[in-house]
Amino acid sequence: MYIDLLTKLKNAQKAGKASIKLPYTTMDFAIAEVLAKRGFIASVAKKGRAPKRVMEVELKYEGAKGAISGMNFLSVPSRRLFTGYTNLRPVKQGFGIAVLSTPKGIVTNSEARKQKVGGQLLFEIW
Repeated sequence: MYIDLLTKLKNAQKAGKASIKLPYTTMDFAIAEVLAKRGFIASVAKKGRAPKRVMEVELKYEGAKGAISGMNFLSVPSRRLFTGYTNLRPVKQGFGIAVLSTPKGIVTNSEARKQKVGGQLLFEIW
């Protein structure tokens, strides 16, 4: 689940790790690709074959600080939040992103507004 992915990313970054290996799932890989594209992690790659496939994530640092300074989980298993594209607003006055699960895949709030598609709000990260 993406909550576990993000928690492990933040903990590894606080510990000063260069990279981490995580179990591969399609959704987690899509989220990691969005984070890499927006500059919160350096890179992500699939390793191995089907039953033992893992993701290797290279963490990104800005000086001594990590690129991820905070996050907020919006949808949790007990409460799902859905929104239309017209209700999407900037996160931290444009310094962060919100990630959505839409019919067109995992996208950020700005991409969802451009594509005019709403969906389930997953988390905010800055």
